[in-house]
Amino acid sequence: MAEIFTISLIWSTIRLTTPLILAALGGMFSERSGVINIALEGMMLAGAFTAAAVTYAFGSPFVGLLAGMGAGLAIAAILAIACIRYRADQVVTGTAINILMIGVPGFLSGAFFLSSGSTPQIPKEHLIPWTPIVIAFALVPIAWYVLYKTPFGLRLRSVGENPEAADAAGVPVARMRYAGVLLSGILAGIGGAYLSIGQSSLFTRNMTSGRGFIALAALIFGKWRPVQTMLACLLFGLTEAVTIQMQGVVKLPSGEDIPVQFIHMVPYLLTIIVLAGFIGSSRPPKAIGIPYQKER
Repeated sequence: MAEIFTISLIWSTIRLTTPLILAALGGMFSERSGVINIALEGMMLAGAFTAAAVTYAFGSPFVGLLAGMGAGLAIAAILAIACIRYRADQVVTGTAINILMIGVPGFLSGAFFLSSGSTPQIPKEHLIPWTPIVIAFALVPIAWYVLYKTPFGLRLRSVGENPEAADAAGVPVARMRYAGVLLSGILAGIGGAYLSIGQSSLFTRNMTSGRGFIALAALIFGKWRPVQTMLACLLFGLTEAVTIQMQGVVKLPSGEDIPVQFIHMVPYLLTIIVLAGFIGSSRPPKAIGIPYQKER
């Protein structure tokens, strides 16, 4: 156990938690407004690829980070227009975006860099290992304040709970929902950018590896509240960090190493357990997933 629980485990937990916090906080703004955001995974993939490609092309990680935010915003705009303007099924639309973003980055990578598997390696001096971490943890109290202490937060929560009453009070329901979804795209884009130009030094196909769905599970586990969501993300990040430390350390009774595939299953098993055990006790916004059409 001493070989697993070390100082490096704390740093590893923080690194692995950062993209989860960013994506989960983004999902919180979207779902608090009443729009289910299954597309967090696709937004993160868009942010990761765009940030890596732009950073490699321009040699500036901050330009790459802004580009990743823009890519997440663009994907969020697609989700928002489809679900709010045209009242498409939110789960189906989000799933379609995720499927689309599995293939689009590889196609673009092949077109621009002649390799559909990954983008070129980014020099170490062009990476930003700290900035997204600071942003992620600083956003938790900011998100809490915005959500509970500002008129914007009150209106956002009201359209997610009772859009009819909010509309009657003069709150622009569609506009607030657009704002929530677009914010989710920006934050998920930062989370994706961190994966490619913070944790890593290039984009690889499907490098999010389900983190968007884990962030969604953390959001549900945290009951759509910023601080609780951060703690849930830390739990998932710690689990993933422990699984990395376990490789080659924990052995079977026969003395052989536990297969790596089984170790990698641990974070996803925890996600399933959390969703199965806590989704019933978490009360989502009452109007989540329900399109709103203003009465004429």
